Amino acid sequence: MAPAAKTDSKNDFSKGSIIKNILGLAVPMTLAQLINVLYNIVDRIYIGRIPKDATMALTGLGLCLPIISMVIAFANLFGMGGAPLCSIERGRGNEEEAEAIMGNSFVMMVFSGLALTVLGLLFKRPMLYLFGASDTTIPYADSYITIYLLGSIFVMIGLGMNSFINSQGFGKIGMLTVLLGAVTNIVLDPFFIFVLGLGVSGAAWATILSQGISALWIVRFLTGDKAILKLRKKAFRLKRQRIMAIIGLGLSGFTMSITNSLVQIMYNASLARFGGDMYVGIMTVINSVREVISLPISGLTNSSQPVMGYNYGAGEYGRVKKAIVFMSLVSIGYTTLMWGLVHGFPEFFIRIFNHEGELVAAGIPAMQIYYFGFFMMSLQFAGQSVFVALGKSKNAVFFSIFRKVIIVIPLIAILPRLFCLGVRGIFMAEPISNFVGGLACFGTMLWTVWPELGKDKSSY
Repeated sequence: MAPAAKTDSKNDFSKGSIIKNILGLAVPMTLAQLINVLYNIVDRIYIGRIPKDATMALTGLGLCLPIISMVIAFANLFGMGGAPLCSIERGRGNEEEAEAIMGNSFVMMVFSGLALTVLGLLFKRPMLYLFGASDTTIPYADSYITIYLLGSIFVMIGLGMNSFINSQGFGKIGMLTVLLGAVTNIVLDPFFIFVLGLGVSGAAWATILSQGISALWIVRFLTGDKAILKLRKKAFRLKRQRIMAIIGLGLSGFTMSITNSLVQIMYNASLARFGGDMYVGIMTVINSVREVISLPISGLTNSSQPVMGYNYGAGEYGRVKKAIVFMSLVSIGYTTLMWGLVHGFPEFFIRIFNHEGELVAAGIPAMQIYYFGFFMMSLQFAGQSVFVALGKSKNAVFFSIFRKVIIVIPLIAILPRLFCLGVRGIFMAEPISNFVGGLACFGTMLWTVWPELGKDKSSY
């Protein structure tokens, strides 16, 4: 019993500084997310430096992002859906059912990966044209996505099954899984792209090979002696009720990835129509910059969730309030600072991914419009994190859909046609959605959650 008590004390977020509790989780979580983002970002940095047709190659990769988001969505569906259920059953002492959940999730990932490969290869060209491809950019997009889809099963296992390593308490092993793939990708990218002269195809080969190595590492660990719960053949027998439970819990992550894909499709298609191929390349750069500068705020808000949830469950409502205030103020401060940097030095951020003068010149005003009032996005992050932490995940999903589907997508369709705004109107959709969506999400959180925290059981 002594070791258990020691573990409980160590993870007791109701004691000590609430700020230290949050930061203690934020640093490793942000580092893990940074490593994960390297998979996508490194490809774009190298492709943007291809000697010939760098902009068209980068645009081709940008056109593939919605399809990549769809693959990730299915990995989230079974990974983020199965891992929590696995943890619950393990906590109940029912390891046989926990392994069955993991085994069923694995089988569904393999089936989904194969299905996505077949369907993707069959419909890739119509989809790419629908997403905004032109006769100029289609060769680059087609060559990248063809190879990527051939390795989608590796992506499914590499992303989805890593959740089951983390859920067993092997956080360092889970981080090493991501690190192994990211480092492999960084090394293979320049070799395939420049040394072998494969260009965009080389970036795709580097990505799926690195994901394949991660997938093999995961399977080997989960079938080895160190794993608490193991992948066993007897656990592969599918059970309808079990699958439905996994899907039900994974719908939140799935929905967010799918809505991201829809927004990317709308942006690319509209920019191709009103601005041409170059503006799709600019959007790829903007998305890449956003992925990087959003990492610290994402790490902070995500790491605040277990701390807020623990204290909420313990009735320490004053500490929950402190956590919300700290997270919100730091989020607003950081995003305000980044807004100033991106607005003041947009060329620096663009040149990380592309050096061509025409793209840089057109990208500067586009970035300044897109990131206007970026600090309002922090309200969306903070509000959704509180909802998730306190078990109100439906609210978090609603406001994600509200901002992306109800606000962003209609604005992308309407604004370029108003007052001859064109591409400026398309980029304006993001800041408008940040102001409206951020205020709605954070305001609703304060309106509904803050009064609930009024009955303070702590010393605050």
